[in-house]
Amino acid sequence: MKNIFYLLLLSLFLTGCGDDPFSKVKSENVEQAAARDNSPSKFPVMTFDKKNHDFGNIQDGTPQETIFSYTNTGEAPLVITEIKSTCGCTVPQDWSRAPLLPGESSQFTVKFNGKGINKTSKTVTIKANTQSGTESVRISAFINKPGGIAPPAGPIIQ
Repeated sequence: MKNIFYLLLLSLFLTGCGDDPFSKVKSENVEQAAARDNSPSKFPVMTFDKKNHDFGNIQDGTPQETIFSYTNTGEAPLVITEIKSTCGCTVPQDWSRAPLLPGESSQFTVKFNGKGINKTSKTVTIKANTQSGTESVRISAFINKPGGIAPPAGPIIQ
């Protein structure tokens, strides 16, 4: 019973206007919208001086720092909304929130606390208005324990 009521109400709404509700759409507007939606958009492109930085062998507890430089090689202003890392031991900072025009360059710093053991790598993700929406860079290091003896990686078998 409810379904019939809703069906009647819908048919009254659609026919109550008298004219076809789609007759008011101008065909030239549809053509302009189709052309706009099918044309390639211009995006900024982040080109880095390096996408990976290896700190090499470091001692446990030794803070490290590197700078990633980038250039907007695209055709639109680049806007970075966020830069974050995969963990709290890697901190990106000093990046500009102002739009970077095509051809301009900038940089940001990545600080790594250098704690742990063995080979480690961290990813820093940049959210920007590029075509993919995100870009990334990586840092890595081999961390040595003081005294040169590393604890075993697995259970001790005696």
